[in-house]
Amino acid sequence: MFFYELHEGDNEVFSEVLVVSESEWEADEFFELVQSIRRRISDSFIHDTLVESIAVELEREHGFIHVSDDQLRASVNVSVDDSENFLAVLEVELADAEEDEDHDDDDPAQDLDDGKAFNTIIAEFDPASDRLN
Repeated sequence: MFFYELHEGDNEVFSEVLVVSESEWEADEFFELVQSIRRRISDSFIHDTLVESIAVELEREHGFIHVSDDQLRASVNVSVDDSENFLAVLEVELADAEEDEDHDDDDPAQDLDDGKAFNTIIAEFDPASDRLN
């Protein structure tokens, strides 16, 4: 198994994903593959981040495995202080619990209208900056 990492962001906002391949890719070859996918999807990706979208494309088209939180089976908080060591709740478990509490079959479009379905982005905008994104 060979592991590859994708990074996105700057000093304030950062995202990364791991992908795994059974085949070894030369670094330059992997870079070119990622760049070709990035150019193709950069204006139309549907996941929260560009790196997540690239990882999904690598998985779908090239046999990589996108190591995502959905695949975690356990998360352990570790500390030198005994009281701070515990088995953490996984995001998947939280989502399952929320799904169990919500028994109605809401219409996703209605959820959006009702303000139930949303993503939040907090951004600082400096119109005097040379950086447009």
